[in-house]
Amino acid sequence: MAGKFELISKKGKFRFNLKASNGQIILTSETYESKASAKTGINSVKKNGVTDARFDRRESKSGQPYFVLMAVNKEIIGTSQMYASKANMENGIQSVARHATDAPVVEVEE
Repeated sequence: MAGKFELISKKGKFRFNLKASNGQIILTSETYESKASAKTGINSVKKNGVTDARFDRRESKSGQPYFVLMAVNKEIIGTSQMYASKANMENGIQSVARHATDAPVVEVEE
């Protein structure tokens, strides 16, 4: 099973998740006001998700590693989950790079 983007609509707002082939969410977007804006965000993940320099590796206040994917203009495109280790976070980044480019978009209503 390949990875996929889930484009989620809820109460007229939109967001997306990039899921790995095992079904785990590896990247979550902000909330968008329109479906077109969310689709632009998905295209930005496909474009920027293959460039390691676009991943900003961070640490939460509780010490858990996570990453954000940044566009060329430094806007955040998506945020990962919290990871138990930096190695797991690096695996998450590699998973985004592997799945983003050719992942289909599936629309979901909540």
